[in-house]
Amino acid sequence: MKTFAGIPAEYAGADRAKVTLIPVAYDGTSTWGKGADKGPEAFLDAAENMELYDIETGTEVYKQGIFLHETLEGFTTPDAMVEKVYAKVKDQYNRGKLVSLVGGEHSISIGAIRATAHYFGDVTVVQIDAHADLRDTYEGTPYNHACALYEAQQTTNLIQVGIRSMDKLEAQRVDPERMFYAHELESDEFWMDKAIDLMGEKVYITIDLDAFDPSLVPATGTPEPGGLLWYETLYFLQRIITEKTMVGFDIVELCPTGDSGSAASSFLAAKLYYKILSYHFNQE
Repeated sequence: MKTFAGIPAEYAGADRAKVTLIPVAYDGTSTWGKGADKGPEAFLDAAENMELYDIETGTEVYKQGIFLHETLEGFTTPDAMVEKVYAKVKDQYNRGKLVSLVGGEHSISIGAIRATAHYFGDVTVVQIDAHADLRDTYEGTPYNHACALYEAQQTTNLIQVGIRSMDKLEAQRVDPERMFYAHELESDEFWMDKAIDLMGEKVYITIDLDAFDPSLVPATGTPEPGGLLWYETLYFLQRIITEKTMVGFDIVELCPTGDSGSAASSFLAAKLYYKILSYHFNQE
């Protein structure tokens, strides 16, 4: 039985675990760097080399139970992928789990966010990303990775953080009150307060790894210069999780290439995942 990070089987059973991790090996619509379908495998391999004691919280969060769901893969169309992710996420919410996903390109978040909105009703989506992803359709489908947050903008309270790339049409769709551009963060010491004040109680977090500076995460589909750094991102996540109720999250767009930068990117993704869980359960 394969488990997340090689944790003992007693903490990895579907019934006992408080957390479900759903890997989604999908790269059907990416337009530049390919390989996001290999992201879940690289993420899981890196996690097996991670220490399970978190220094900051003084906890071993795996003891809360993390169930590694079978990988979702083999999709023939973007529509089929979105429908499958939606069904699996909704099922896990019905089972009372904290649902998490690892991708996979960012379009996997469409089904996950749709299921979250349908299950919880009023929900805030916090998008940490380099790209706005607000196209209504791209290359013939509304389920392209460039459209990943368009539906969420229509159906949820969407807050976008770290954005530094978009086209002109997307710029016209932006809600300026809920947009925190990367180039503005450095000069605004209160941006986290402002973002959190806009959030409702229930929050879903979607993290595209290209939100980070490429010096930290080079192995991503569309790296953009001028990204977020490790500790500022962790502090923001900790504040969200402490001050609000996180109901689910995903980490997407890990594109392993097999070099040293790929290993570092994969390990950062695994560590980020574990830090989010450590913050979440440290509140109990």
